[in-house]
Amino acid sequence: MAVSRMPVLWLWLGAVLTLGVAVSPAEGSRSPRHYDFFVSVSDDQLSVRRCQEKTCTIYRMKFGLQIRTANYTRLCHRKSILTVNGRFPGPTIYARKGDVVTVDVHNQGDKNVTIHWHGVDQPRNPWSDGPEFITQCPIQPGASFTYRIVLSWEEGTLWWHAHSDFDRATVHGAIVIRPRRGTSYPFKKPHKEIPIFLGEWWKGNVRQLLADALQTGGEFQPSDANTINGQPGDLFPCSRDGTFTLPVEHGKTYMLRLINAALANEFFFGVAGHRLTVVGTDASYVKPFTVDHVFLAPGQTVTALLRADRASRGPRNTRYYMAARPLSTNPLVLFNNSTATAVLEYTDAAAPPSLATPDFPILPDINDCAAADAYTARLRSLASDAHPARVPRRVDEHMLVTIAMNEIACAPDENCQGPRGNRLAASLNNVSFEAPRHTDIVGAYYHHRSAGVVRETDFPSNPPLPFNFTAEDLPPELRLTARGTRVKVLEYGTVVEVVLQDTAILGAESHPIHLHGYSFYVVGTGSGNFDDGRDPAGYNLVDPPYQNTVAVPKGGWSAIRFRAENPGVWFMHCHFERHMVWGMDTVFIVKDGNGAEEKMMPPPLGMPRC
Repeated sequence: MAVSRMPVLWLWLGAVLTLGVAVSPAEGSRSPRHYDFFVSVSDDQLSVRRCQEKTCTIYRMKFGLQIRTANYTRLCHRKSILTVNGRFPGPTIYARKGDVVTVDVHNQGDKNVTIHWHGVDQPRNPWSDGPEFITQCPIQPGASFTYRIVLSWEEGTLWWHAHSDFDRATVHGAIVIRPRRGTSYPFKKPHKEIPIFLGEWWKGNVRQLLADALQTGGEFQPSDANTINGQPGDLFPCSRDGTFTLPVEHGKTYMLRLINAALANEFFFGVAGHRLTVVGTDASYVKPFTVDHVFLAPGQTVTALLRADRASRGPRNTRYYMAARPLSTNPLVLFNNSTATAVLEYTDAAAPPSLATPDFPILPDINDCAAADAYTARLRSLASDAHPARVPRRVDEHMLVTIAMNEIACAPDENCQGPRGNRLAASLNNVSFEAPRHTDIVGAYYHHRSAGVVRETDFPSNPPLPFNFTAEDLPPELRLTARGTRVKVLEYGTVVEVVLQDTAILGAESHPIHLHGYSFYVVGTGSGNFDDGRDPAGYNLVDPPYQNTVAVPKGGWSAIRFRAENPGVWFMHCHFERHMVWGMDTVFIVKDGNGAEEKMMPPPLGMPRC
């Protein structure tokens, strides 16, 4: 493809840099197009040529994302959605470990928006983290903001997404972080790498669905379809032509960069007739293991190798389904139980493409929590000399944080549609987090104005009322919670252990808990109530997985550890979007240390105003 045909990106370039952008296919196309360009600037002259992997040096990347609406058709219905550069899913950012990426975000939509760089630690730089009213005021319509994305230890698969309202349903894209120049993967380099998004599609306007649910206090409407790379697959009406197709050649190995971008669903994913070798999760390498299917909670990523070893020259089947099936952990919650499909197709077979229905992978049932737990239990950090596991052994701050679905009393003049005529809510340690709406917490903290924004800096380190967390038929009074903007303040360098405990209030279920500004070691997980006299003896302190999002099991617990060495204001929340907006969140404020490199950076120019 000629360079002149590349999709237009808004580029502002001040030095020699590299830009890698992968874009989704246009409507009606069956497979993605990939562009990898070398861009240089000299005396205001912009030149572009193809980048050859062995000769192109990456120093910095700077490019623009335009937030704007575009019309897309799914399920026989055409509607306007919010996109980035007119693409859904959005463009992929390619970088190398240690790069600095600068992104100019231009909001050409009609609503406020922010962008979060999911899994990027952003050392000392919460200003570019993205959650609205936590680390920035939203980018208003017609305005722009420049994010500075500082990559440090990360290597593997991450992603970016909107962090405002329900916009991340369509505003998201991959971040692919390759090894530094002169280093390599801890496995043989694959023939090709492919970002694969698991997500959802609503026929209605997702922002309106959010507004309706918040107004009534009831449940959110489930999606109309689950998707793979934005497409529900050919099992759905009006979807055959748009089904995502991955062309492969026999004997070659492909790296699947799997990302769960769904608002409400955990997924099993597999490929018929092929096994997957898992080599990474959340931009961290793991000890390789081979499985028939993988499991991803919302926010999580999995890097897996697929060897195209089934079709060869001859009359064999050349097409195989890739499929994503949701996991339901709470039968009381409405959800879309459909299976999304895509197609893996051999392009070098002697026989013409088969017209028969592709083989279908065998995936766990939609309520098979044991299969999800068994997969998660196999994750182990690589823990090699090149990729060590620096697991904290000493703990300074112990926290036990209960995760609960709750109710909030309905106002006398309201007609609420939640349980018992109340509003649905959610909480951590019985605090239903309430974000400010007229300023952001990091700005208030930095400028010493927190008193009017953060109500209390005493987010409880333990549940205020101990009870049998996972028992059935809990007393109704446990359902009620109270709203508050309560945060947890940590001294720089504190080693923190957080035990995340699911509860059965309004029904036990799994919860994907994501921490901004940090990844953490998942040192333990178990069923039932955490026992601090027994369970720590079974911790893995040698090679636990290093993640930014942990899937806390239904009716169980997960223990995470991290060193508070990234000063700033950092959000922690459930990545089920409805749980987050209901209050299943809190904020860690990590204070400055003594050294210059232990202090939060000052705010950049041009921070959005509320």
